[in-house]
Amino acid sequence: MKSTTVANRLRSGEWPLLAYLHELENRFGEIEPNVRAFVPEEHRWTRLYREADDLLRRYPKPENRPSLFGAPIGIKDIFHIDGFETRAGSRLPPEELSGAEATTVTHLKDAGALIIGKTVTAEFAYIAPGPTRNPCNPEHTPGGSSSGSAAAVAAGLCLLALGTQTVGSINRPAAFCGVCGFKPSYGRVPVDGVIPLAPSVDHVGWFASDVDGIELAAQALVPDWKSSLTHDRPTMGIPDGPYLDHVTPDARLGFQETCETLRANGYVLIEVSAFPDFEELYRSHHLLVAAEAAQVHENWYRKYKPLYRPETAELIERGLKASASDLEIARAVRQRQRAHLAALMQQHGIDAWISPSATGPAHHGLNSTGDSVMQLPWTQAGVPLLSLPTGIIRGLPVGIQIAGSWGNDETLVRWAQGIESLFASRRTR
Repeated sequence: MKSTTVANRLRSGEWPLLAYLHELENRFGEIEPNVRAFVPEEHRWTRLYREADDLLRRYPKPENRPSLFGAPIGIKDIFHIDGFETRAGSRLPPEELSGAEATTVTHLKDAGALIIGKTVTAEFAYIAPGPTRNPCNPEHTPGGSSSGSAAAVAAGLCLLALGTQTVGSINRPAAFCGVCGFKPSYGRVPVDGVIPLAPSVDHVGWFASDVDGIELAAQALVPDWKSSLTHDRPTMGIPDGPYLDHVTPDARLGFQETCETLRANGYVLIEVSAFPDFEELYRSHHLLVAAEAAQVHENWYRKYKPLYRPETAELIERGLKASASDLEIARAVRQRQRAHLAALMQQHGIDAWISPSATGPAHHGLNSTGDSVMQLPWTQAGVPLLSLPTGIIRGLPVGIQIAGSWGNDETLVRWAQGIESLFASRRTR
């Protein structure tokens, strides 16, 4: 069932909120023990039924109900929420990590959403994985760092979920779990009340089962969101060269077939040499993330170094070795990258970019969240990026990601709605 259909039925009362919540509780009891998408919470459903009763008392008339009335939402456990501890997937004392509620969470509450709970994150939104399993196959990673949010939506445990992306932490897990993930333009959504990883490239984004759900969330989360009315098909650039060389052969073949489907349906796709210096972009971005993470964690790391997991400790130690000039250069590369992409788009008449949303399907095992290389140049440039599933390889979802120009988020979402309709049957191989 489409995200907007569920939201409309809850708001209208066609699906009574308490009855819906009871069904969700049963589903949660059946699925969550295996998926482990949520941080454990004592008395979760007692709280939720109480909050649902409060909503019904506050909005007795359907015509007065806000857009997300009763919609169940998962929140990545680096967002502060009043009444919840923030642990960020770490062993640090939660009182050290406390803070004021995130603006994004407040916006969702104001829109009538019910916070189902905190979703599992890799430690401090980096790469040390949590316990979450991929709902498509529990022996495979759900991706990360927003692993719980992607898995919760894919498992039908919530309608929408918040995540963050500093390299590939929204679009990759969305691809691995077979749902849609959206990273807006840098700065479009406030990041206050969220524990940072690297502030220069941290983005707040979200997950939904379909693109309509992505826009439904955007209308609540982006204060100046204006739904695009365009019906045009975008001309899309394929960033050929060393960037695409990171994709596995079967995923590359699947991407080529997806491109052929798009061309057969009237889309113009142009191959463009976009990142001839991709390895340098890669090194620069990871230096920036390490250096800024070291600054964010300086005091915590000094006090609690033994409590950090090895992957996070290695990141911070690497960042501590970066000089001020190294960091200044890396930040300048980020700005140049955005300008370079804009110039290429103008030169070749490109409206958006299309690429595989991961190097391949989710790999076997839970010790790693996978490679974020396919998201890196788009996150680095801060442009909007939306991933959506297009097919299946070896029984696991694969998809594409569409990157737009900075600030052109609404039009990108509208274009994605048209593209999504071509792959609704989810081809199998």
